Amino acid sequence: MLYLILVIIALGVIITIHELGHFSVARLFGVTIEKFSIGFGKPIAEFERKGTSYRISWIPLGGYVKMKGENPDEEADAGLAEDSFRGKSWWKRALIIFAGPFANLLLGILLFIFALLLPQNMEDVPPLVHSAKGLWEEYFSAGDLILDVDGEEVLGFSDFLLKLKGDESNEIRYEREGEVLSLVVEKAQRDSLISGLKPMVNAIVGEIYSGMPAWRAGLKEGDEVIAVDSVRVSDWYDMRTRIVDSPNSEVELLIRRGDDEFVRKIELEENISMQDQRMIGISYYMPIKSTYRMSLKQALILGPASALNFVVMNYQGIFYLIQKPEQLKSSVGGPVMIASMSTQMASRGLSSLILFLGSISLILMVMNLLPIPILDGGHILFAFIEGIFRRPIPLKVQEILQMIGFALLILLMVFAFYSDISKLLYRYIYTR
Repeated sequence: MLYLILVIIALGVIITIHELGHFSVARLFGVTIEKFSIGFGKPIAEFERKGTSYRISWIPLGGYVKMKGENPDEEADAGLAEDSFRGKSWWKRALIIFAGPFANLLLGILLFIFALLLPQNMEDVPPLVHSAKGLWEEYFSAGDLILDVDGEEVLGFSDFLLKLKGDESNEIRYEREGEVLSLVVEKAQRDSLISGLKPMVNAIVGEIYSGMPAWRAGLKEGDEVIAVDSVRVSDWYDMRTRIVDSPNSEVELLIRRGDDEFVRKIELEENISMQDQRMIGISYYMPIKSTYRMSLKQALILGPASALNFVVMNYQGIFYLIQKPEQLKSSVGGPVMIASMSTQMASRGLSSLILFLGSISLILMVMNLLPIPILDGGHILFAFIEGIFRRPIPLKVQEILQMIGFALLILLMVFAFYSDISKLLYRYIYTR
């Protein structure tokens, strides 16, 4: 419950930062700010400075900035005055509007960097070889236990891959049936080795992704999948292949949980971010836990790169949704899913929770820049059209387009609530 309250406050801060972006650039261009509020509703505290009313309000779910002349229904003289929003040139208005999403981008990058500077809770599978391919079949066999790389002990399979240096040769020691073997891998062979070895992974469920079919069916971490469609599976790879390649729209899993065994029928869902590959929304269990800390240099490089990659992936996802609108229900989540995911992230540690909040800030930027009337992207589009044709879109047309955009936004919100509730009901029925 405490985490949920903190997340609600954090979401309010993220939206306030967005409004602060608009505020700062509007002030820079000489636009009079009539009101700047942290939160919504009745003010708790209020003071006025340089013509601006600053407020802290009761509902901590964001904030807003009220600029002079921003509403089309204001009086013409007030709207076109030198210190009004509509009195500025088209490119200045575009920059004022863009400043909000840009503030969310900067906040997201900063949160990613800060999260990466914190101790990272790492999870891994044992450093046991499942199979080798290519030239590595000659050296490795199923069941080989990797001991160390250049004398440095290996904790797990991912740890083994991370310890392989790309700028010099690596000496690997591994154990097979009680015998310790040694192998020198030249730097040119490193990438081949990484792609040529697979770790041994049991068919045990690790993370269950909120809102996905496995989550709705009530699967839990630690559940062991014994069979798929009445065919017993030997490991994770066997299980995954039978699920992904199933000719049916759902699969029947035989699950072992503690001393109990039961069957779950789980629908298969296409994932737009994975080229429509069908999935149920689980990852494998990683029993080896450790802590890793990045250097400042690593965080400064990986943080912005990860944030920008996240933005690109979201725009790709939106593009795929436009192509396949039937996947909208499974891809859209509302406040209930946000709460569920935030609790899930919090359980994985402070770093994961901060990364999640950074992701929310970036998603707010992505959604606000969509060219839909009433969103920032729609207003930027209006400004660019004015710049191209040398005259603004008539106010009446803008009002109609904004009403349409508002209606679409309300429909999306209702749909998100419906999607959340249907997923929760499905999970409730399955877990009774």
